[in-house]
Amino acid sequence: MRTKENNIEQYARLIVEVGVNIQKDQYLMITAPIQTAYFARALTKCAYEVGAKKVYVDYVDEELNKVQYMHAPDEAFLEYPEWVAEGKKKLAEKNCAFISISASNPDLLKDVDPKRIATMQKTAGMALEAFRRYTQNGDVAWCVASIPTVEWAHKVFPEATDDKDAVDKLWDKIFIATRIYEEDPVASWKAHTENLKEKTDFLTAKKFTKLHYIAPGTDLYVELPKGHIWQGGGSYNKAGTYYVANMPTEEIFTMPSKYGVDGKLSSTKPLSYGGNLIDRFVLHFEKGRIVDFSAEEGYETLKGLVETDEGSHYLGEVAIVPDNSPVSNTNTIFFNTLFDENASCHFAIGSAYPDTIEGGTKMTKEELEAAGANTSLTHVDFMVGGKNLTIEGVTEDGEALTILKDGNWAI
Repeated sequence: MRTKENNIEQYARLIVEVGVNIQKDQYLMITAPIQTAYFARALTKCAYEVGAKKVYVDYVDEELNKVQYMHAPDEAFLEYPEWVAEGKKKLAEKNCAFISISASNPDLLKDVDPKRIATMQKTAGMALEAFRRYTQNGDVAWCVASIPTVEWAHKVFPEATDDKDAVDKLWDKIFIATRIYEEDPVASWKAHTENLKEKTDFLTAKKFTKLHYIAPGTDLYVELPKGHIWQGGGSYNKAGTYYVANMPTEEIFTMPSKYGVDGKLSSTKPLSYGGNLIDRFVLHFEKGRIVDFSAEEGYETLKGLVETDEGSHYLGEVAIVPDNSPVSNTNTIFFNTLFDENASCHFAIGSAYPDTIEGGTKMTKEELEAAGANTSLTHVDFMVGGKNLTIEGVTEDGEALTILKDGNWAI
């Protein structure tokens, strides 16, 4: 039986060798919370062992960010370091791979003015737009993963007796969700991504024209553009390297038609966004646009998200996730979108991924919009799935098909 330390090492290796699939003489950039430095070092060691040329690490200090939000002048949130944005773009041009450790404190910024957070999110989105095209187009290999931090662990397990107990409990759930407890995690992941590919191939071949989401508080019609492609599991970057962008991942996703969404949509899990929680919220759509919304918690944060730009009033992703999956079966609300979105069907407010429509990665922004894709400075997933969700589809040939029934695959 492997020790926790062995499992952590196995997890780091999985992210490097399967997540971004580092190749010989390739660059790697790791972005990580400062308290996860030990894991960034483990990732770096693994990357060099498989042949990386150079590894760059960018540490994020959330507490320092909070100091800025609480005390900096308003104009500070209208600027983003040009050298950071340009540096990331230059690395992407060199086929650098990117690992991001997502482990923020969900409640850290609850006392911060949501308008300041919204302004900073928009400023960063504009500055990083050129870089984000590399990841959204799948031109470079990238992977978002996570490890426990004390604050996050206590949010998930408030009953924990101390810091160690909370962190150990969260590690256990992460190991389950990412298949680390399997005898051969790499082989398990390869089988899993193959299974997801079978689902994407089946759904793409069906050529659905629209989907109907039915659940308590949800009655939504979603049109899909002609030539849409379902994605899931892993992808090939521009250099031909296979990578897995999320660990864990259980989703199959595509783009909705920008102006083809109508009805009411209710969230089923909290959304951690900008250091705040948005919970028990409802969105109303007419011709694709969010025309009204409410939230029992985090209304102002949701308002700031929806009003980021014109494109953030529309959806950019529709994702199907079965209720029966390793992540969902942990019976845990993670307060972290990486995990919660892989335990639940979800949508994304904001931009669509160009690789979810035929020829999309070669289209201009204007061509994508003309094809039915939404463009925006942001892309934020939120959860709508559960045991009571049914999804029905209609194909170009008029065939009606139940895709999801009572939260699980019906195909």
